[in-house]
Amino acid sequence: MIFEFLLLVSAILAIAAVEVKDMLYAVLILGGLDLVVAVLFYLMAAPDIAITQIVVTAVFGTFIYVVAVNRTGRKEVIE
Repeated sequence: MIFEFLLLVSAILAIAAVEVKDMLYAVLILGGLDLVVAVLFYLMAAPDIAITQIVVTAVFGTFIYVVAVNRTGRKEVIE
């Protein structure tokens, strides 16, 4: 039951990350998606992959994306 719920949450977060117009919000949503995927790995009895997922993508990857968004532009420009 919890596994299916987390799969649904991950699908909703992925769609939300694509649809949101503010790039910083999209990056933060992707960070949340990475945490949900890490919990899914943990539930599938792969705690080493879950820890790697949290450290590399949820923390380090989100930090790099936030720095990149702040240096370039936060809002999507539609012409």
